[in-house]
Amino acid sequence: MDAWDIEFHDLTVGYGRMAVLRDINATLPAGKVSVILGGSGCGKSTLLRHIIGLSRPIAGEIRIGGHDLFRLDARDFRRVRRHMGVLFQDGALLGALTLAQNVALPLSEHLRLPRRLLREAALRVLGMVGLAEFADYYPNQLSGGMRKRAGLARAIIAEPRVLLCDEPTSGLDPITAARMDDLLLSLHAQYAEMTLVVVSHDLESLKRIADYVLVLRDGAAVFAGTLAELETSGDAYLRQFLRREAGPEERAFREPPNPEVRAALEKWLRS
Repeated sequence: MDAWDIEFHDLTVGYGRMAVLRDINATLPAGKVSVILGGSGCGKSTLLRHIIGLSRPIAGEIRIGGHDLFRLDARDFRRVRRHMGVLFQDGALLGALTLAQNVALPLSEHLRLPRRLLREAALRVLGMVGLAEFADYYPNQLSGGMRKRAGLARAIIAEPRVLLCDEPTSGLDPITAARMDDLLLSLHAQYAEMTLVVVSHDLESLKRIADYVLVLRDGAAVFAGTLAELETSGDAYLRQFLRREAGPEERAFREPPNPEVRAALEKWLRS
């Protein structure tokens, strides 16, 4: 199976005619782990929605494995999307189904297979993420980290060429987050031709998993290159971001409280 690049050519994306990101030109390399990095609200998840094909670009192209995604006819568009797996930020599991049933959904919805084979397939990938013994549990019986791992199992059950992960470590404690990073790396080692795209603002995760990094800021791509190139960049914003430093204007509250509000608050606290 050939690995697929993901290419952005003069790409502008947003909602309606309101652009969130403009003139993005970058290539997420085939068979590598790419991290889309940036602050909250910078457009990371918006870009991911367009890679998946859930939204159409305002302008420009997204090419996946050489295919211009939004110039394909409906049939070929569906064919390309069959090769994508998605781990949503909260796992996006269906509460009425067991973990095994949730994980088997990509197969049960599109293939006519006996229940026995569907369950075997689900147990195989649940075993890969360390959840085989929880196959018959329901999502509300599990922790957030376990639900994310189950979502990852569902994303890989059809062995996609492209795996897209939206904030896989958000909301997790440091140990669980590190386990998720290790899990992604072990999956990538097993599926060497799979192209992984991870949306994140987790700097520790970035350092553990990234081969290539795309940094978004103020509606633009301000960096695209390898992790080593990012870490040696002389750009002031990138250094500030990687060191988790607040800007000078963010280090202090400049506006004092209104005296009348403060007096009323102090009176209430004393009562």
